[in-house]
Amino acid sequence: MSQPDPGARANIRTFLEMQAAEKGAARNTLDAYARDLEDLALFLDDLGRVPEDATPDDLAAYVQHLTEAGFATTTRARKISAVRQLYRFLMMEGIVEEDAAAGLSGPKLARVLPKTLSITEVERLLETARQRTETATGRERLRALRLHAMLEVLYASGMRVSELVALPRQVLNGDPRVLTITGKGQRQRLVPLNNEARMALDRYLVALADPANTSPSLRPAKWLFPAKSAEGHVTRQHLGVELKELAGEAGLDPERVSPHVLRHAFASHLLDRGADLRAVQQLLGHADISTTQIYTHVLEERLKKVVYENHPLAKVKTEAGE
Repeated sequence: MSQPDPGARANIRTFLEMQAAEKGAARNTLDAYARDLEDLALFLDDLGRVPEDATPDDLAAYVQHLTEAGFATTTRARKISAVRQLYRFLMMEGIVEEDAAAGLSGPKLARVLPKTLSITEVERLLETARQRTETATGRERLRALRLHAMLEVLYASGMRVSELVALPRQVLNGDPRVLTITGKGQRQRLVPLNNEARMALDRYLVALADPANTSPSLRPAKWLFPAKSAEGHVTRQHLGVELKELAGEAGLDPERVSPHVLRHAFASHLLDRGADLRAVQQLLGHADISTTQIYTHVLEERLKKVVYENHPLAKVKTEAGE
């Protein structure tokens, strides 16, 4: 490929700055946009063009290139979405006269239902975490108390794992029954804390304050869940590893368990018990209710499975090969 022209990337950088400033895009989202749009720019470099003078045919050729390069359907869809957003931005800013990406069509994505756990499985997971706190000693007990508290809060609130690990210590200064969370787009929302979550947090904070359990660098801490990491708090990756180890100990398949699965379980269990879809949307911090509606499909699939496995007529049809 030809060498990229740094000056030709100026509007892409401006687009990314707009996403951060006006839409509050997360760092991971911005990094993905940057990679995807750099991929487009490199493709256009080989055609002797820059994004601002690309034609619809150029962009159609890029879509064809993605297909021929063997990118996964989800990856192609994400890259094409980034291209569309860039050209909408360029047109709104008056940088281009026409939206060259207006006619682009991405691959159709199959509906992937979120993984979740049953109420019994979640209870088993939380009970195993609690039992660890009874048997561990010293700093290992502090780690056990921290994991138990994090999981209780996660399942009680349905917050994103990125929101959980980065909770500031001051989040506990208000009403103990709720937490004020700053989510995507810097939008704030209230999430509930049940008795189990509050008690798990209290036990953890008592242990955290004990000089015998923590190093001076973690007392006092800015974060609710401090750790010796570059961020200063427990990382998403570390929590994921700890949770998978706990899942194995609880007799669950670790591949089925992650912090995000507990968020899915929170939403699915609320809807299963009759919660209003709008209320669940607000608790999860979804900007669009269509995102929340995926959980209704999870319940539909579960009901179908119950019927197919337990209804006598379904069994008769299965045995008859129908």
